[in-house]
Amino acid sequence: MGGVLFARDKRKCTQEFIDFFSFIRQNPMPDFWVEYDRGVLSLDEVTDILAEMNHTSREKTAAFLRRSIDIQEPIRPTEQLIGELKQAGYRLYVLSNMSREFIDFLRKFPVYSLFDGDVVSCEEHTVKPEPRIFEILLQRFGLEPSQTLFIDDRVDNVRMAESMGIHGFNFDDADRQKSCDELRRMLL
Repeated sequence: MGGVLFARDKRKCTQEFIDFFSFIRQNPMPDFWVEYDRGVLSLDEVTDILAEMNHTSREKTAAFLRRSIDIQEPIRPTEQLIGELKQAGYRLYVLSNMSREFIDFLRKFPVYSLFDGDVVSCEEHTVKPEPRIFEILLQRFGLEPSQTLFIDDRVDNVRMAESMGIHGFNFDDADRQKSCDELRRMLL
């Protein structure tokens, strides 16, 4: 979901704030954030790690983390595409690496209600690209891999889905409109 359906509007962020969270785009993502998404590390533990990593106070780090959640918003082209896919009769599911605090916030947006179900890493204690999280999705919702399309902005996650017989689409978060247009041509 992050980078595909929801993101921070960089125009609403200071450069300091953007730099503070630059680790999110690393490949691979740092272990502490993976474990936070897995539901193993708490927000307090992540706050301590980030404060030390960024040489900032715990208070400033906690404020930045809270702000990083609060300024998440739907990506308009993707939000529109989801509505069109739902209207066309597609079953839609979330498969996301996401921490408890982030997913609780994102579930409040109206677009989230368009999904038929979700599998979220912090609730399952497994993360993409581990095969288990894909297996949970397929089993829980009775999905046939060959009839399923997985969309993600990380190539490793798409490759894992494809290795399991699921069709994959690598979403370009640098050109979201182009990715949405390609998906629209494929599916509608």
